[in-house]
Amino acid sequence: MSAKTSALTPRAGTKVELARYTLKGAERILYGQVIDGLVRVTDHPARGRGRSYLVEPALKCDGHLALKALVADYTCTARRVNDIPMRAIFDARGR
Repeated sequence: MSAKTSALTPRAGTKVELARYTLKGAERILYGQVIDGLVRVTDHPARGRGRSYLVEPALKCDGHLALKALVADYTCTARRVNDIPMRAIFDARGR
């Protein structure tokens, strides 16, 4: 691999489960993955069937407080509205 190719290839770590929550009988998982030094957070169905959502594309983590706050707020919102928080945003954009 040339230096030019490796510079364009993002460095990605392993996906890590951050939290689980249940809505309408379906379990969801929030995953975090470090990509080029920033944390990407995604929301996936636990059983692999259904839509996944990008929650945060590039969270700069100086420690874990910001990530913990994001996960706590997201799962609290999911329980409060009894729906996937990102669904309303993506549906409003027509995606």
